[in-house]
Amino acid sequence: MKDKPTAIIPPAGAASPKAGNKHRLMMMALPIIVAVLLLFVPVPEGLPPYAWHYFAIFVGVIVGLIFEPLPGAVIGITGVVVIALFSQWLLFSPEQLADPKFKLAGQSFKWAVSGFGNSTVWLIFGAFMFAAGYDKTQFGRRLALILVKHLGRRSLTLGYAIAFADLLLAPFTPSNTARSGGTIYPIIANLPPLYGSKPNDPSARKIGSYLMWVAITAACITSSMFLSALAPNLLALALVKSIVGITISWGTWFIAFLPLGILLLLTMPLLAYWFYPPEVKINNEVPLWATRELEKLGKLSRNEILLLVFVCSALMMWIFAAEWIEPAMAALLIIVLMLWTGVLSWTDITGNKAAWNTFAWFATLVALADGLSSTGFIAWLGKEGGELMQGISPGVATVVLLLAFYLLHYLFASTTAHTTALLPAMLTIAATIPGMNMNVFVLLMVTSLGVMGIITPYGTGPSPIYYGSGYLPTKDYWRLGSIFGAIFLAALLLIGYPWMSMMF
Repeated sequence: MKDKPTAIIPPAGAASPKAGNKHRLMMMALPIIVAVLLLFVPVPEGLPPYAWHYFAIFVGVIVGLIFEPLPGAVIGITGVVVIALFSQWLLFSPEQLADPKFKLAGQSFKWAVSGFGNSTVWLIFGAFMFAAGYDKTQFGRRLALILVKHLGRRSLTLGYAIAFADLLLAPFTPSNTARSGGTIYPIIANLPPLYGSKPNDPSARKIGSYLMWVAITAACITSSMFLSALAPNLLALALVKSIVGITISWGTWFIAFLPLGILLLLTMPLLAYWFYPPEVKINNEVPLWATRELEKLGKLSRNEILLLVFVCSALMMWIFAAEWIEPAMAALLIIVLMLWTGVLSWTDITGNKAAWNTFAWFATLVALADGLSSTGFIAWLGKEGGELMQGISPGVATVVLLLAFYLLHYLFASTTAHTTALLPAMLTIAATIPGMNMNVFVLLMVTSLGVMGIITPYGTGPSPIYYGSGYLPTKDYWRLGSIFGAIFLAALLLIGYPWMSMMF
């Protein structure tokens, strides 16, 4: 699944079908209007006209991704096709077009499909297949139930069980919506009634509110902890390599966030217990319920054992064998093994709409972001941004850019759109500042993508699922989002920044 949250269904009678269609048409027209308006804005000094025109279409795509009148993949493909069709005015310089050896049609098509050959895009696809294995074999459900069985008697330890369940699934599930919303939520939604805690009722505070908040917070932390735990993380990896030439391995990412991730996971359920305490502290029924559910699952199946071996093998290759085997190729190897052993069937592959949707979506975004660089827009932006930040020390500049990148997430309901729109600009500006430690800066930027999702009810994929559960009232969600968002940001600056600086 993509990280774009599902829409919250309005109350019956809130809007007529005619009004809904009118609103949808307005949302479809908005990206076009924005792009056209920018096309008529005078070209900034020092920037080639074709680069500005490309940027205008790119902004239109970003607006489409934010409001999503059509699926994100459709928006991305539309942007790529439009640019490829009008590439002589949008993509290529007059010098390139004047070269008699330059074949416009062929080069336009080659650029349009370039993202589909990107190894990161294939790594994303492979990780989705791992998640399909978790779902089909029910191994993910088994892990969560085992933790609930052993830690579910007390409300606080039940919070830790939820956090640890997400932690165990995160390295192999590149969609926190699939992981938290699809696996964790259906399990914990059964728990509050055992305590007499009901949604949209004062009894919600008995324990349901606490559990839901712990679950969404844990999803955000683990999304930052692992490169493969959030699809936009992998997109960020491709953008970083394209724009500043820095390659981040799975192991480097993990070690960079490890001290901060461990601290947050160990303290978050306790912090939630203090800031949003459950009224019921102990219940003996929950472990019994989990035991009954595990009995229904039966013994560990052959396919669950094979899946466990396969995903652990992939993890080992990502961490220790990246110099010998491309991570995306390691993922494809595991997919082949799952197919040959029957853990997955070919129908499971072809029928996984979320995986193919994300594959097409991210492939187009990679091509579009790469176009910003090839047209010279990124270089121009870096020069202009660098001049604005002249005289600022690298340390201060790092903090200022991170704060801006983090807080601007309030404007986005998609981490993918946020990454595509803002990360290239931040990287380019930082690269122009003398003395800037780009390795540290890059790691701070990319590892913030998961934790920033906590600040709003629409900040990351699972957010509206928990927000719409009936256990987290609007005022509580915004209040807790501000508190925990500030804690995560402070921890990133006070713990993550010094630790990453020691690494490089």
